[in-house]
Amino acid sequence: MNALDSASTRPYLIRALYEWCTDNGFTPYVAVSVDESVQVPREYVKNNEIVLNIGFAATSALQLGNEFIEFKARFAGSAREILVPISHVIAIYARENGQGMAFPMVTAAAGKDAGPAALDASAPTLVSAATGSMDAPDNRFMQLVPESSPGVAEQDSDSSEPPEPPPRTRPSLTRVK
Repeated sequence: MNALDSASTRPYLIRALYEWCTDNGFTPYVAVSVDESVQVPREYVKNNEIVLNIGFAATSALQLGNEFIEFKARFAGSAREILVPISHVIAIYARENGQGMAFPMVTAAAGKDAGPAALDASAPTLVSAATGSMDAPDNRFMQLVPESSPGVAEQDSDSSEPPEPPPRTRPSLTRVK
């Protein structure tokens, strides 16, 4: 089995960070890119994104599978079934301190133009919050840091790769019980 045939690391990383959050008493949140394949309450979607609390107290029947995240949750007092494809998870992080991992978005254009390697967008980028340096030689992991943090690495202008898009603002979630 070669690297192109192996399973995506994204669901494994999501499960690991979920466990880390719960083991440390943090509330795990996932930011999700919403399209027609995502089953969430549309009235809470802003800019085609939604942030969901997937903590034990906020969900029922949570399943973190390799293809989907499934659970039941209450929105404005009514129970809803939530179904999120793993490929649509933008980030998973702890609400209390913002630590977690962001993932690149899978786009239809990237999948058509770049071939099978572009379809595995499970490889995030790790940036050290203290130094802004890339810790991984292949730039595959990322730690969420506030935009105001000093030392966030900037892309070299002489790089052969296209520049990264501007950073997203951190999604927010309004709890409704």
